[in-house]
Amino acid sequence: MDIIVNQELKAYIDPLTQDEHDALERSLLAEGCRDALVLWGDVLIDGHNRYGICTKHGIPFNTVQNTRFQSMDDVHLWMIEQHLGRRSVSDFQRGVLALRKRAIVEARHRAEQEQLRRESEGEAALGNGEAEGDSPPWDPAPKFSKADLAREAKLSASQVNLIEKISAHAAQEVIEAVKAGEISLSAAAVVASLPEEEQRAAAQGGKSELKEAAKRARESRRKPKPAKEFEFDESASGADDTAAVHPEVEALRQRVASLTAENQALRMELDALRARLVPAHSDEYSEAADA
Repeated sequence: MDIIVNQELKAYIDPLTQDEHDALERSLLAEGCRDALVLWGDVLIDGHNRYGICTKHGIPFNTVQNTRFQSMDDVHLWMIEQHLGRRSVSDFQRGVLALRKRAIVEARHRAEQEQLRRESEGEAALGNGEAEGDSPPWDPAPKFSKADLAREAKLSASQVNLIEKISAHAAQEVIEAVKAGEISLSAAAVVASLPEEEQRAAAQGGKSELKEAAKRARESRRKPKPAKEFEFDESASGADDTAAVHPEVEALRQRVASLTAENQALRMELDALRARLVPAHSDEYSEAADA
């Protein structure tokens, strides 16, 4: 059988580091290829590194067909699930794979909903003759929440948020630095907020420059302290100038003066009312005492 290597599938999962590749090569030379390569027809799905090493050294290997695949999305989902279950995958890689799975699942769900809408409107025929075995191997969920993402990737929700920001906004050089362990997820997410050219320059400067870039980005994002509230003193020499510069200050000052005068007038009326009421009550008390 002529095995076909699809370059898109080969690059779908991050390649092994040189040390990991060398360790795999030593293992295959010493023990042979014990795990079968997974095929979809003639296309190699899993085992690209083993296939390359075995071909190079003439090491025998076995293959197995996965007959459940119906589309490239099915292949991608299977590859993602396989790698999420491996301990050697980094936190960043886990997050990226989980994000890819969510994108596939949600796109499939939208397509299904659109198909149902068309069928309800009579725009498409119902597929009643399909065999049960022809159904997709994964039933897409209606939603793939952040909690689902974190659970799939064995990460915290905050880590997923950081990885999502890095994947969406970071320059490729910064992403490579994250993969190499030169910068943390939190620092990389901050650096990703910088202009792309600045990100690239920081990544080229190495680990220390990346840290400095993250520090600069954090400082630029800090909100300035609120300005001290304006206070004016009418006795101050600059009061008139302030009113000229701020007309609304003079208007407020006049309003306060008006309310103060009105309040004073009300107090005077209240005092007069009390003065009239007190003697009347005293006379009533005296008459009651005489009786």
